[in-house]
Amino acid sequence: MSDTSRLMTDEALQRCSSCTDCSLAETRQTVVIARGNTEAPLMVIGEAPGAREDATGQPFVGRSGLALDRLLKEVGFDLERDVYICNAVKCRPPKNRRPKRSELAACRPWLDLQLDLVNPEVIVLAGATAVEAILQIKGGMSQLRGRWQSWNQRAVMPVFHPSYLLRNPSSDPGAPLDLTRADFSAVRRRLCER
Repeated sequence: MSDTSRLMTDEALQRCSSCTDCSLAETRQTVVIARGNTEAPLMVIGEAPGAREDATGQPFVGRSGLALDRLLKEVGFDLERDVYICNAVKCRPPKNRRPKRSELAACRPWLDLQLDLVNPEVIVLAGATAVEAILQIKGGMSQLRGRWQSWNQRAVMPVFHPSYLLRNPSSDPGAPLDLTRADFSAVRRRLCER
């Protein structure tokens, strides 16, 4: 991406901060755009901001975010250099409900801008909503997670959402946490092979 294109994309994402394209604008505190390096080889896409994210304006900073960061660090990612983190929906749905299709559609141009800006080599989709938003596949995370997908000539890895791991904290072999650690290890290996 040229410097001019990057600047235009950055400016467009700044406009995202005042978006009113869906009803979530009526109940949000803050538009939660991203955290991390815009030149990172890895983009992690989650579902939507929670209460802590809505208050701080940063994605994945609550309990789920701490779990995500811990997993990324465990397998060797530098959070400042290697990762860009965002959500499919930029505003918190009331009571942390799942985003509606219309809300996913309203936020899709912003997500597409982020994909253009970062141009990641690998995308991790954290949870079923992110999988649906990008791959247009509904449900079945137990079957989808850990299986490489291809989207727009990019490698995509669906993983369990960190909130699911918090509800299922066992670290026994074959438990969701162990499987997700293996999924992130596979992502790390893929990026190291480049």
